[in-house]
Amino acid sequence: MASQPTWDAVDAYFSEKLVGDDPVLAAATAAATAAGLPEIAVAPNQGKLLHLLALTQGAKRILEVGTLGGYSTIWLARALPADGRLISLELDGRHAEVARANLAAAGLAEVAEVRLGRAADSLGELVEQGAEPFDLVFVDADKPSNPEYFRRALQLTRPGSLIIIDNVVRGGAVADPDSTDPAVLGTRALHELIAAEPRVSATAVQTVGSKGYDGFTLVRVRD
Repeated sequence: MASQPTWDAVDAYFSEKLVGDDPVLAAATAAATAAGLPEIAVAPNQGKLLHLLALTQGAKRILEVGTLGGYSTIWLARALPADGRLISLELDGRHAEVARANLAAAGLAEVAEVRLGRAADSLGELVEQGAEPFDLVFVDADKPSNPEYFRRALQLTRPGSLIIIDNVVRGGAVADPDSTDPAVLGTRALHELIAAEPRVSATAVQTVGSKGYDGFTLVRVRD
């Protein structure tokens, strides 16, 4: 059985061949590390996957729940057309500060906005304001709140929109009905909601790589 060193080597190989060096993203990663942010951003090949999904979706409006240092935000914002817009929601003020600086350095400050506060509150405000529907939503924040984030995402999208929820496998613990881990409980509750929701079609994919054993759920709002 392959293990973490093999997964790391394979990720490095594909990132070298298919992603390549990117000074802007490298600088964003370095800035986040220097600021003491947790090293939990998506891997380069995963960031490019988000980018390609946004391009394939033809997304003009993107919503991100969980900004961290802005690494995934840069990948997503780069997929936007000139008149596109991205809103990213972040709870931690230090994270938001680093992300805004990274977005400015990437030349994306005019299209990508970081909103500070509890994501549940910010999502509720967007709903109350009657925000124009988003074409793609990427959820990568606190896992116990995933059910609420999904409910709100449904209110903020349209038929044909794509919702991506990261870190759903939890090292395999998502399959454990006896788990008491709040992150696992939130993830299982999320999938109960998705399974019972007739307005969407969804699947989940397990992944291994430099970020270990995890995966993501892909949800399409039905036409």
